[in-house]
Amino acid sequence: MDPLADALLAVRLFALAPRQLGGITLRGAGPARDLLLDAMGKAMPDRAFRRLPANIDDERLMGGIDIAASLTAGESVRQSGLLREARGGVLLVPMAERLRDDVAGKIAQAIDGDDGGFGLVLLDDGTTPDERAPDSLRERTALHVDLSTIRPLDPPSPGEDVLLPFTEVRPASRDQLETLAVTAMALGVDTMRAPLFAHNAARAHAALHGRGKVADEDLHAAARLVLAPRATRLPEAEPEAPPAQEAPSPDEAAGEQQTSGQPPEDMVLEAALAAIPPGVLAMLASGKTRRSAGGGGGRKAQSKLRGKPLGARPGMPRGGARLALVDTLRAAVPWQALRQRELSEPREGVLVRKSDLRVRRFEERSTSVTIFAVDASGSAAMARLAEAKGAVEMLLAQAYVTRSEVALIAFRGNGAEMLLPPTRSLTRARRALAGLPGGGGTPLATGLTAARQLGESVAAKGSTPFLVFLTDGSANVAADGSPGRAQAKADAHKAASAIASAGLPAVVVDIAPRPRPEARDLAAAMAARYLPLPMADARTLSAAVDAARPKGMAA
Repeated sequence: MDPLADALLAVRLFALAPRQLGGITLRGAGPARDLLLDAMGKAMPDRAFRRLPANIDDERLMGGIDIAASLTAGESVRQSGLLREARGGVLLVPMAERLRDDVAGKIAQAIDGDDGGFGLVLLDDGTTPDERAPDSLRERTALHVDLSTIRPLDPPSPGEDVLLPFTEVRPASRDQLETLAVTAMALGVDTMRAPLFAHNAARAHAALHGRGKVADEDLHAAARLVLAPRATRLPEAEPEAPPAQEAPSPDEAAGEQQTSGQPPEDMVLEAALAAIPPGVLAMLASGKTRRSAGGGGGRKAQSKLRGKPLGARPGMPRGGARLALVDTLRAAVPWQALRQRELSEPREGVLVRKSDLRVRRFEERSTSVTIFAVDASGSAAMARLAEAKGAVEMLLAQAYVTRSEVALIAFRGNGAEMLLPPTRSLTRARRALAGLPGGGGTPLATGLTAARQLGESVAAKGSTPFLVFLTDGSANVAADGSPGRAQAKADAHKAASAIASAGLPAVVVDIAPRPRPEARDLAAAMAARYLPLPMADARTLSAAVDAARPKGMAA
């Protein structure tokens, strides 16, 4: 199926039944999205489009006091919120992947309300699985269009006229509803909204083609457009039927020929699978899903001075907190008439009390610092260091986008050395990694301690550390520099327990040719994730580190 034709079909279905389908998510920017938005406007000429401004405040979103009008009139003048203005129309949400959770929650509540609602269009500019519109809103949009699969942008053929209104199409039969539900289950779609949206999409597709009831091709279209983008797994293959023992009679063969067509749910499932891009199919086949913990740097933290603006709160502008002037005036305006009557002589201007003061809040993500601690001892040291060097460079290539830094510690002989302090400079990293030392004993405890101390230092400065240990778990140099495997192992486990006590997130990458119990035990002691990656190259190592990061951290 042509991705552009399917995208235009999705727009036409949304234009026909915006309330029944909730909305549409357009992921990816460029000419294809402009074309779809233009087609949407032409298909919905009687609908008012409202655009959600970035960093909108609660009063503009939900309604509240109009400051300018109130100051002019000398009394409180209320304004209707954007969500109320959008009723019966369409709300466009640009850069939906950056939408604040509190705003997304209010929009979702308005969509679920019984007061008319609106159609929602999410413009998602995210480029990675971590960057996407909030799940609370994506779940409420029936149609998800991935524009990255649209390469040649040929002028589309004009759409056919709508032959029937949506309301004149009868609901699907019980068997058809069961087919959609079975298909959703086979694809791992775990929300009840999806089959309901698929039913409405099938009815809208039937209306486009002038059918008063839902047909098989309507179910196929609904599966492609609604269920396929939500797939999280591939259906399990059914065992092959055993060969027939006897040849059927001519009458039996004729009966089988009439009923040997594919069951409807199999045909609908095939239509959904055909709509999933090959890359996603491979990812699903490997057992991975497209769900992500979300990202965008280190952990979130409240800030008084910078970051993503949040709603204002009552308080005094002390300690660097900024006065939210508009919110302060909005809180004071309703009381002006009462306060003027309390005065012996009327005064000009706005009377502001301490209780009216509002301060601005911000949410800032801390810098994420990935600390590599590499076992540089033994005959395989150069290979290990080469892998670490490649992984460091790959992670640093994303540093400016994800607000992340990388550090590198190598331990060998009798001690550990910081080869690269926390940095996001790729040039500095390459210069530091040009000549890496290797060989000698394995002071594992010293390497663990050095990584913990650096992690604690990073955390004390407000950043988010993540420790990555490349080792086979064996040690032959104790913490005091003396040789001996027994004492070296005991010291290493003590150092690992100190990392767990410090609460530092970590991962142990076992780089031995075969996975070793020593590395697994070391990971358990530091409450870290264990990843056996024998002979891993830089790309595999970088991908593994990204996958092992704690929730809320990005590369």
